[in-house]
Amino acid sequence: MTAGDGTPTDNGATADTGEAPEPAATPPSATPPGDGTPADAETAKPLTDPPTASTPADPEQAPAPGDPAKAHATVDPERTHAPADSARASTPADPGQAHAPAAPKKAPAPADPEQAPAPADRDKPPAPADRDKPPAPADLTKPPVRADEPERSATSSHPYAHSDAASKPPERPKEPGGGILMGRPFGVPVYVAPSWFLVAALITWVFGGQLDRVLPELGALRYLVALFFAVAFYGSVLVHELAHTIAALRYKLPVRRIQLQFFGGVSEIEKESETPGREFVLAFVGPLLSLILAGVFYVALLAVEPGTVPGVLLAGLMISNLIVAAFNLLPGLPLDGGRMLRAVVWKITGKPMSGTIAAAWVGRALAVSVLIGLPLLTQSGLLGSAAEDSVGMDTVLDALLAAILAAIIWTGAGNSLRMARLREHLPELRARALTRRAVPVETDTPLSEALRRANEAGARALVVVDPDGEPLSLVREAAIVGVPEHRRPWVAVSGLAQDLTDGMRVSAELAGEELLDTLRAAPATEYLVVEDSGEIYGVLSAADVERAFVKAMARPS
Repeated sequence: MTAGDGTPTDNGATADTGEAPEPAATPPSATPPGDGTPADAETAKPLTDPPTASTPADPEQAPAPGDPAKAHATVDPERTHAPADSARASTPADPGQAHAPAAPKKAPAPADPEQAPAPADRDKPPAPADRDKPPAPADLTKPPVRADEPERSATSSHPYAHSDAASKPPERPKEPGGGILMGRPFGVPVYVAPSWFLVAALITWVFGGQLDRVLPELGALRYLVALFFAVAFYGSVLVHELAHTIAALRYKLPVRRIQLQFFGGVSEIEKESETPGREFVLAFVGPLLSLILAGVFYVALLAVEPGTVPGVLLAGLMISNLIVAAFNLLPGLPLDGGRMLRAVVWKITGKPMSGTIAAAWVGRALAVSVLIGLPLLTQSGLLGSAAEDSVGMDTVLDALLAAILAAIIWTGAGNSLRMARLREHLPELRARALTRRAVPVETDTPLSEALRRANEAGARALVVVDPDGEPLSLVREAAIVGVPEHRRPWVAVSGLAQDLTDGMRVSAELAGEELLDTLRAAPATEYLVVEDSGEIYGVLSAADVERAFVKAMARPS
């Protein structure tokens, strides 16, 4: 059985159930290199609340930079939020010296707002010695305030806040996992899930009981023979899955992993076939190889004496491979027969979605048939056992087996429908439409000044550039949220930025599965979006892509 409709993101879409913003109806227009502003300024949400983003603190609580004599003057409320005052509050008296991170001691810098006098002393003028003595320069070598300090609570309600873990440097994707790694045939990892040990024990117990009737002279050794049969049977299942894997690799389809689990195995193919013919071949090679294995075991059975341990093992493996082939040829998703039916309907209608819907509903009908029909067949004796023997515990086990099989088939059919609907909407995920408007800033720009520029431009992202305008790093949104507003004039954007790597530069033309594959190859919280010419287009947030991804899943076909 294959999992050709596997999720194109780290399995499993994120369970973000929050309301996702609707992607832009039309892609924003590109702007010159210096602007880097793809989104409409009128519709973009500000990085921080506009009234307070550019002001370091309440003017009544902290001294205004550059003028200690006016540090405790009462501010006119009508002028508090005026753009001119806001700009003046976020920059020192000498912007060329006071906020330069490379040489903070060249000119007096405003004192740390955290050292502001208590409210009771606001109306008292500073002592004469203090009036003649400039305040000590702020220590720009200090790291930004940690997210777990008390000041963090003042900004924890930021609408774009991420968890603290989001501020950590991204890690390279790990192995897909899924159990014990057994090897990498053809470069594809093969895992044995923990549930396999449960089914191996079950097969050993059941097959050992049958050996007791056929070969009673074995005694307790029958369970060792039964365990060998369980391992050999799953070896046949692995060969079945390798047939799917080789066919997928032949068609240039990536295979994430092969996993042996409770009821057989699964080959997780990350992309669907481009044509119905390839889809049919990809699904058919698995059952075909199981039939070939059954024929091989039958020929080997002719060369040994019946009633011996080799004879019983070969007969059991022949029958089990015939059952695997017949079961997988049933025409319902997620079985191989369901993928073959999907390919046929796809060929007739020309629509892969129509084939998926037809095969998925047949799969659900098949699940109901297994739930009801398997216990009835066992009771009737049509499966090889006498009806009078199918009582008690055997009946309960048959009903439980039928329920598990039906649940697996029903769930697989539903997942196939969801994945097909997702693939249908994936083209709506376009990097150009999801990109945030960005403002380029130099490394020594204070955070408050950078946010002021971003709010004026209606941007929601900051790109750190060198004097020639070449992008160097991206200011992490989670890091901005972690800095209290009254500290922002004393924090340079370079201290909150993440250096750009090759994987963090994505083309504005990416869309659909290609976009998701690119982001999955280099996990990060933000990506720099560039035009084909190399011009800055904006910043793409992984959170925005995730929300659009979830909304595409929920949208009806």
